[in-house]
Amino acid sequence: MQIEFLKKIGFSDKNAKIYLALMQLGPSSVRRLALNSGLNRGSTYDAIKWLQDQELVSYYRQDTKQTFVAADPVKLHDLIKNQQQELTRIDTQLDKIIPEMQAVHAKGGERPVARYYQRQEIPRILQDVIDTCLEDEEQRYRIYSTAGIREHLYEGFDTFSDARIAKGIGVKVIALGAGGELRGLDERKWLKAESPIPTYIIIYPGKTAYISLNAKKELVGVVIENEGVYQTQKTVFEILWQKL
Repeated sequence: MQIEFLKKIGFSDKNAKIYLALMQLGPSSVRRLALNSGLNRGSTYDAIKWLQDQELVSYYRQDTKQTFVAADPVKLHDLIKNQQQELTRIDTQLDKIIPEMQAVHAKGGERPVARYYQRQEIPRILQDVIDTCLEDEEQRYRIYSTAGIREHLYEGFDTFSDARIAKGIGVKVIALGAGGELRGLDERKWLKAESPIPTYIIIYPGKTAYISLNAKKELVGVVIENEGVYQTQKTVFEILWQKL
């Protein structure tokens, strides 16, 4: 219990062991402390050095040997006060550094973030479409729907369309190849495709999801979160939509 408490106020495990050993043994040599604590002599010396720096240990010579003594435990209050003062100083410095860090963070936000999903995780993408659209003023998303994938897309979330409609979320669909049906709050146009299209694309606020089949014919997906990518895909979709 004492070791865990000391670790909360800045002690390492070995520093706490040596300090408590000194408290229990009284004035002791390095050899005696090492044996009592189960640490080697190098670790014992390191711990003593740290304790001396915190003014929690002093020493004197006895028969040409160094003997170490623990300070009164009340000195632990000084350790905490020193830490508080250091944190206050760091907090003041942080006020000056934060604007620079915010500038770096803002630039980093321009980089696309990609998240990958295995077959059993595809329903999470569909749920994210609903959740994200609900937070957007338009409450609409766009899809390039392709045969061969759409038949499996909703297997883990077969009530998706019902949930979408219940939430009042609309969708515009460009179907690549034959197939597909209207369910409600949706518009659909068809684009003739001479060969199967391997990827199903969902374009929703700030994100673009690509879902396809892997070598094992299992669904896999990747969601790219980036406003620039989203706006580009949305613009291309709308231009194509007007031409169909």
